[in-house]
Amino acid sequence: MQRLLDRVAVVTGAGSGIGLATVRRLAAEGAKVVAVDIDGGTGKAAAEEVGGLFVQADVTSEEDVRAVYDSAAREFGRVDVAFNNAGISPPEDDSILTTGLDAWRRVQEVNLTSVYLCCKHVIPHMQRGGGGSIINTASFVAVLGAATSQISYTASKGGVLAMSRELGVQFAREKIRVNALCPGPINTPLLQELFAADPERAQRRLVHVPMGRFGEPAEIAAAVAFLASDDASFITASPALT
Repeated sequence: MQRLLDRVAVVTGAGSGIGLATVRRLAAEGAKVVAVDIDGGTGKAAAEEVGGLFVQADVTSEEDVRAVYDSAAREFGRVDVAFNNAGISPPEDDSILTTGLDAWRRVQEVNLTSVYLCCKHVIPHMQRGGGGSIINTASFVAVLGAATSQISYTASKGGVLAMSRELGVQFAREKIRVNALCPGPINTPLLQELFAADPERAQRRLVHVPMGRFGEPAEIAAAVAFLASDDASFITASPALT
């Protein structure tokens, strides 16, 4: 399928996990991909693999984020799809009784403030182009809560979900769709690192998953491609649970 033929898609957190799988899937469906990552090595490799553009950026920096979309528009003439996927889940983020304020603030910056900045600076490009699709990575914990405590992460993803709903309503009449992707546990380097020292915690997390297994990044990338395409033309302000 070439559902995204010649569309320009910007993917943050593109160097690994869900981001890398999505770079591959969007390119396979015909998109011109801009891979964004703070890691110059993995991000550049992702872009080169699909013949796309790499932009190194810290998505908590407004200057960097503005430059991402300006670079994409300068290179390809427009921005049609934004997958705001960069995020962290550090091991020191645990129960509210033990998580420190520094960890809380860092998670909010990377997981929530970055999405705010990305939406703020990509929407004007989409307005000029006559529309577009924004997909923000939230999490199933934003809907259900976590079986294993990650108070900062859960709160940040709840914010992403609420912001996506508001923006989806606000900009729908301008043909800009905004949806929140809410994956369950996915077999990514982030999850592997989080649960490596605590297999029992990983098993407790599976209580939420009907399939009885962690998802794979390629399965989430398929959902992103759907939401980015015209097949999802009537879907906005929606949490997509995967």
